Amino acid sequence: MSSADLSERASIILKALVERHIRDGQPVGSRTLLEEAGLPVSAATIRNVMSDLEERGFLHSPHRSAGRVPTSQGYRLFVDRLLQVESIDQAAVATLREQLNPDKSASELVQSASSLLSIITAQAGLVTVPRPDTHHLRQVEFLPLSGNRVLVILVVNEREVQNRIIHTQRPFTEVELREAAALVNLRFAGQPLASVQGQILREMKEARSHIDSYMQASLDLASKALDQEESEDDYLVAGESRLLGNISPEDLGRLRELFDAFERKKDLLHLLERCSRAPGVQIFIGDEAGYEVLGDYSVITAPYTNGTRILGVLGVIGPTRMAYERVIPVVDITARMLSSALSH
Repeated sequence: MSSADLSERASIILKALVERHIRDGQPVGSRTLLEEAGLPVSAATIRNVMSDLEERGFLHSPHRSAGRVPTSQGYRLFVDRLLQVESIDQAAVATLREQLNPDKSASELVQSASSLLSIITAQAGLVTVPRPDTHHLRQVEFLPLSGNRVLVILVVNEREVQNRIIHTQRPFTEVELREAAALVNLRFAGQPLASVQGQILREMKEARSHIDSYMQASLDLASKALDQEESEDDYLVAGESRLLGNISPEDLGRLRELFDAFERKKDLLHLLERCSRAPGVQIFIGDEAGYEVLGDYSVITAPYTNGTRILGVLGVIGPTRMAYERVIPVVDITARMLSSALSH
């Protein structure tokens, strides 16, 4: 099963077969490969090489077809040893540079990165949202709305502004809300949001018996505001519909399972967490990801940073027969550009 002793002829034939299958999505036969590979050999010789590659686990024959398609192991050998990565299109670079603008907030940048990955690669793009421990409270404001509703304006890190509405047990005056915001800012500005919420809950529990109503109301407002932060999405997915483009009717069931996995999030988050612990581009082909639902798909990821620490992971999910030579550099440069924007 080792690929170390694969002959040059076998490598050329495997490379030609994978590239043809990626383009056409059909099993590739010996006569097609005879023309595709450009080798001075007979079709019988190519059939013998294909049989050997199949025995070693790099190819398989679907539906008793005379042609072969790559296995996950065949794609892995192709990506690791035979792939020639293309230069990224300059128009795509210009789009990335324009959209991943440092003047945007972190949440806007993450959303843009997810959409751009999908558009440029024609696959599904995903980006994990920066973990709450990377968010620091700079300032909070509370503004009264009608009824028992309050508009919360959170300024996070340097300039990211988040607006949300919370519901309270009673209406608050503008003066009460201004005083509550002043208290929260005085006590908690500059601290991680997750840490702030923990401190607030502890203070409310420990001091409930002797805390004054002003302090209680302020901490209650802050707790509700930050609890909304915890409920945000763990990752963003864009372009799921693009996965329908080249799918056959018999594969629709597997695609539904993948869409269900997008909703459940647990498995994909575990995989992305693994990716965040390794530098550079990571490629999981088929069952290498460790999840049955990804058996017919590949995941290509790269971590992004704020210049000093890893904030999350971005990447692409698509069929195993994706154009790796184009997708890999797009994922790499998008991660670098997103990191640069967040660093500024």
